[in-house]
Amino acid sequence: MSNRDAARVARAIVFPMHAAAPSPWPDTLVDTLLAELVRGAAPQVFGISGLQGTGKSTLAAQVVRAAEARGLRAAVLSLDDLYLDRDARQTLARGVHPLLATRGPPGTHEVALGLAAFDAVRAGAPTRLPRFDKLGDRRVPESAWPNVHGLDLLLFEGWCVGTPAEPATALVEPVNALERDEDAAGTWRRWCNAALARDYPALWAGLDRLLFLQPPGFEVVFDWRLQQEHTLQAAEPERGGMDAAGIARFVQHFERVSRQALRTLPGLADAVVTLDAEREIVSAG
Repeated sequence: MSNRDAARVARAIVFPMHAAAPSPWPDTLVDTLLAELVRGAAPQVFGISGLQGTGKSTLAAQVVRAAEARGLRAAVLSLDDLYLDRDARQTLARGVHPLLATRGPPGTHEVALGLAAFDAVRAGAPTRLPRFDKLGDRRVPESAWPNVHGLDLLLFEGWCVGTPAEPATALVEPVNALERDEDAAGTWRRWCNAALARDYPALWAGLDRLLFLQPPGFEVVFDWRLQQEHTLQAAEPERGGMDAAGIARFVQHFERVSRQALRTLPGLADAVVTLDAEREIVSAG
């Protein structure tokens, strides 16, 4: 998506101030997922992958509630909870590339925290699950992390969970205006891809099962992210947020890896739920 196209889309959208968040998922889907999970030996670590706005956090919360209703112990850990804090990212921005100041792309997470949580859950040990304060742009103090013990199920959700790195040849050409104008030499995208190849496979390998929420294409991410922003601003009017132009630029940070997820995860995930542009389920299997 070019900056001109993004601006055109932004101008064309007239969005109500109380835009809806992702709707609850059907109970039949939640029950089917949970039934599959409880067939395995506890504890299970279940990955939910989906591009921004697909409703993965909503689904994870519903699965936890359904598990608890069955007398199971369940909790959620998000890839977002593993973010490097602002100071650490600023160090990367100064030493590697300015675009690394933005949290979210591969290389801006402390993967070791996730691995430690997976190991502790599998060992049945008391586990503190990391949490990240997005407004403060810093990790919540460890003393305030939720302490869980004896989990039957840990759900791990994130926008690029399970996604493999691209081959080096795929990095030559920019995929959008952000890469063309702000990463002309390819330093940022090569660094992020190297991190995805080096650091994240161990995390993906720690999943017992992986579900991919597959949207119709990357193009819907802008619309869905804008919906999320309006919903958050309606719920928290004092919260500073991004306008449509800011969101258009922001989602370009994630376009390359998102498109890689769309290419690869349907063949790698244990289950795929296909969505249309309205987030209605087209198929599940």
